[in-house]
Amino acid sequence: MSHKTMIIGISGPSASGKSLLANTIVNEMSTELVEVISEDSYYRDRSDISFDERIKINYDHPDSLEHSLLIDHLERLKNGEMVNIPQYDYTKHLRSENTKRVGKHRIIVLEGILLFVDPELREMMDISIFMDTPLDICLIRRLKRDIIERERDLESVLTQYQETVRPMYYQFIEPSKRYADIIVPRGGGNRIAIDMIKAKLKELLSNA
Repeated sequence: MSHKTMIIGISGPSASGKSLLANTIVNEMSTELVEVISEDSYYRDRSDISFDERIKINYDHPDSLEHSLLIDHLERLKNGEMVNIPQYDYTKHLRSENTKRVGKHRIIVLEGILLFVDPELREMMDISIFMDTPLDICLIRRLKRDIIERERDLESVLTQYQETVRPMYYQFIEPSKRYADIIVPRGGGNRIAIDMIKAKLKELLSNA
């Protein structure tokens, strides 16, 4: 008996807690029927240009993402097929040579900043969740993450935030909040939100 694969979208500003929420839910449900996919994996492969040119790209604009490939992969996952998810190297601003084999899951938890901007992506989601975390909190988290995990310096992180991250949030991400079914305040550690979403996913799994 085949089961429909459901897609749960989690969007919101950069460093708002999307990955934390997604991974906490999946880890606590401890079932191979649920998998997390990051929109970041679908940044366009720009190996055709130099590193100095790549660092100038506006990574907070929808054009920086290969949503057509993401949509193709989601359609195939919904059909019960396996796909190879690209893996992205933030230190080089490139897709790595490695991919992740994913498939045969009942629920895909998809997280990313620009998911709700794309009408075709929105149509594919069974539940849409928006992380409504204050921007000052997001900036502090982003500074810690990018400097420690992504080997960036303070000046480059702040420059990117001022020139693209914040303006693109107001142009694209914040307006997309109206498409959310659920709005989660205070970030990915919101325990009540986690428990409510887990309960809903368990209900979907048992009824599917």
